[in-house]
Amino acid sequence: MDKLEQYRQTVKEILTEHSQIKPVYGEIQMKLVLDQERDRYQLLRTGWLEERRVYGTLIHIDLEDGKIWIQYDGTEIGVANELVERGIPTEDIVLAYHSPFMRQYDGFAVK
Repeated sequence: MDKLEQYRQTVKEILTEHSQIKPVYGEIQMKLVLDQERDRYQLLRTGWLEERRVYGTLIHIDLEDGKIWIQYDGTEIGVANELVERGIPTEDIVLAYHSPFMRQYDGFAVK
């Protein structure tokens, strides 16, 4: 399996695992959005918490230029940590939610 296919598979596994965690409060569903053609992967929360609408991204990951770009991570564990635990090298993970200047200090790829 080539590197990019391994990254796709790992990202899908992590998002699938997170999608199976049911929120404790409210009537909230977890929905996977997997665009393998464009290498865009998201996990959304949709539903209701009492009378308040819940809708938003929990995790958003793109694969670009042979690297995993974490655009948004709303988890406590940290998707980057999960990727590293599964053998993805830190130099292939970009924390895109950090400013380009700050990325030099986060221990992951700058771009």
